[in-house]
Amino acid sequence: MKKIYSIINQKGGVGKTTTTINLGTAMAACGANVLLVDMDPQGNLSTGMGVEKYDRKKGVYDILVNNTPLDDVLIKTDIKNLDIIPSNDDLLGIDILLSNEADRVMRLKRAIEELKTYDYILLDCPPSLSLLTLNALVASNGALVPLQAEFYALEGLSQLLKTIEDIKNSVNHSLVLEGVIITMFDGRNNLSNQVEQDVRSYLGTEVFTTKIPRNIRLSEAPSHGVPALIYDHKCTGSAAYINLAREVLNKSGWVIK
Repeated sequence: MKKIYSIINQKGGVGKTTTTINLGTAMAACGANVLLVDMDPQGNLSTGMGVEKYDRKKGVYDILVNNTPLDDVLIKTDIKNLDIIPSNDDLLGIDILLSNEADRVMRLKRAIEELKTYDYILLDCPPSLSLLTLNALVASNGALVPLQAEFYALEGLSQLLKTIEDIKNSVNHSLVLEGVIITMFDGRNNLSNQVEQDVRSYLGTEVFTTKIPRNIRLSEAPSHGVPALIYDHKCTGSAAYINLAREVLNKSGWVIK
């Protein structure tokens, strides 16, 4: 059965899109068929994967509003085993547009159920608990939470975990917290180490062993429209995402080829 993960945190700038791109790329390199879905109206995932504006005329909006099949809007990337569904700013008004629709949180789930060709689907969520995020969580088996190793890291985490639990108890009984990913970690910084200690004390084994470091190559890669693993596969950021992919795949029962 395919695994569907929401990459989620209501805070912005914690590494959700960077994680979606590079985790997906590393999983594809391990032989898994992976689909990335850009759920954010800003379209940063699409930009980071080099999808031009003129190729984003159809995407997540058409799936949610027009019931367009995912097969009709996905784009094959140049990376083996890795495809993407883009987004555009049409998504900005989706909450109002679908507010009176009884099935408004189920639309992505129904569309994904029709797909048979992917082992993993990664949903890059916007930095808010909006209708787009709810659609992603309802469609998912698990939630991956990037958590920035900075002072405000734990602020809002309890609310996010409560939201995941509420959705699990109501409309998606298969949803679990797949794990928390510590991002933007700087081992030379006492604060980063303290945040890691606090998070692990709070969540235990639900925090992945791998930490994603602060790394300039991770920051540079999106401007070139490629994952960091393609831009510089030897940098510390790429190495960390390769290790994270191994953890996620092993946890889900995937046999790495």
